[in-house]
Amino acid sequence: MRSASLTTPLAALGRATLGLMAAAGRLAMFAGSAISHLFRPPFYIAEFWRACLNIGWLSLPVVGLTALFTGAALALQIYAGSARFSAEQVVPSITAIGMVRELGPVLGGLMVAARVTSSIAAEIGTMKVTEQIDALTTLSTHPMKYLTVPRMLAATLCVPVLVGVGDVIGIMGGWMLGTSRLGFNSTTYLKNTWDFLEFWDVGSGLVKGAAFGFIVAIMGCYYGMNSQRGAQGVGRATKSAVVAASVAILTVNYLLTEAFFSA
Repeated sequence: MRSASLTTPLAALGRATLGLMAAAGRLAMFAGSAISHLFRPPFYIAEFWRACLNIGWLSLPVVGLTALFTGAALALQIYAGSARFSAEQVVPSITAIGMVRELGPVLGGLMVAARVTSSIAAEIGTMKVTEQIDALTTLSTHPMKYLTVPRMLAATLCVPVLVGVGDVIGIMGGWMLGTSRLGFNSTTYLKNTWDFLEFWDVGSGLVKGAAFGFIVAIMGCYYGMNSQRGAQGVGRATKSAVVAASVAILTVNYLLTEAFFSA
């Protein structure tokens, strides 16, 4: 009895680990299938442009506001820290580098995940519950090509654009705070920002944005396609999609940062 009680926690841990690995395998197979369908006709151009509108244009306000206040807060925090060492002149350059390399892509990806992943999971989950996906199959329309591929492609292309716009707005947020509250000269602030930014600083953030966009779409589509029946099933799928996308974005962000740092 005692040995059984000692092995019970290990058995539970093993079951959880195997379940996690199985879920990761199913997700990887789903993503691989979506990528393979990307290069095979038919192509649903109207669905692609509709997804671009929803993922890109309609996400711009929330990404822009997030970047604006993040850039201003970042500049204020860097100024507070650098003032202890009489190094206030580094505020423009550190703010810009922090925005384009890290905060811009990560916060942009998380905001898009909160807005878009939940929307995709709820939409596709509802279609499954109401048997609309079965109807697509009956009409000889592959659900993967019609529902997943356009959203995956649109997110992968649109999120880097959102990240780039967010970077500019975030830097402008730091500039507004620096010139209005911290006493920086406008021309000097912008010159320091431009002089210290390198091409790869911006490029690495855009690469992260593309990866995060792929994650956003795949998570939403995967959990939507595997939603359980009923309103509760759709709700659980939506919640799981947002949580999984957020965790995946933070994990992939670290892995890409480590890869860029080592390169």
